[in-house]
Amino acid sequence: MKAMNKIRLAAAAMALGTMGAAHAAVGSLPGGPQVLGVYFQNPVTPIAKDERMLMDMMLWVCLCIGVVVFGAMFYSVFKFRKSKGAVAAHFHENTAVEITWTVIPVLIVIAILIPATRTVIAQENKTDAFMTVKATGAQWKWGYDYLAGPGKGISFWSTLTTPYSEIYQGKNLPNNFALSVDHELVVPVDKKIKIVTTSDDVIHGFYVPSFGIQLDAIPGFIRSTWFKAEKTGTYYGQCAQICGKYHSFMPIVIKVVTMPEYEQWTAQWKKAHPGSVAPADGAAPSST
Repeated sequence: MKAMNKIRLAAAAMALGTMGAAHAAVGSLPGGPQVLGVYFQNPVTPIAKDERMLMDMMLWVCLCIGVVVFGAMFYSVFKFRKSKGAVAAHFHENTAVEITWTVIPVLIVIAILIPATRTVIAQENKTDAFMTVKATGAQWKWGYDYLAGPGKGISFWSTLTTPYSEIYQGKNLPNNFALSVDHELVVPVDKKIKIVTTSDDVIHGFYVPSFGIQLDAIPGFIRSTWFKAEKTGTYYGQCAQICGKYHSFMPIVIKVVTMPEYEQWTAQWKKAHPGSVAPADGAAPSST
């Protein structure tokens, strides 16, 4: 028995050591996954901030309800236990109590409903967008078409640059090995960007945690959402629908830049790709 306990302790120590080494070898990625992250990524859009506020509010509401309900229950069980001679009261109804436990939950629901409804309405308000980008999901990459705005006509595929063979061989890879792409989606800061999604094959999911957006890309359908990044930087997302063998290697990388930098990028892209034109609705991006 003691030998088995020693074996278990040794195995646990080895597992903890391995985990510790892994954590030491991998660092957090700004704008992306965080080591030992158990909470929201840092929000950089109004919608993402509202979503985190709603989450925090709900946690506190649930915590308070739990403390009150279980506190009252355990107090009653302890205070009025039979061993202390407590005798249960005999009654069938109490109007004041029934009104109280009906009105209080209704008020709580209304308090939750108001900010939640405001956020949902804001999520669906896609009017007055500065520019529109179509995101086309395909196994296993994303295609981007700039349909409106200063970059209209730009079209390209965004594909993982890390070879699958290097990933499976376990070579020393950078923190963003599963999120590094050849072409990033470049957008200006403090501008409302409308994203429309569709798919060339199966259902994919356009998900960027720091922006608070998640939208399925469905073959034959056009769906839309929006974001307004308030801070420059590079932000990462992933396909959020299991779409096949390499589902986990279908990253979304969005680079948020200042307006002058964005105008410079569009000019350079169009100069380097003079034949780049916006495809018709429903068509796939060019092979650039």
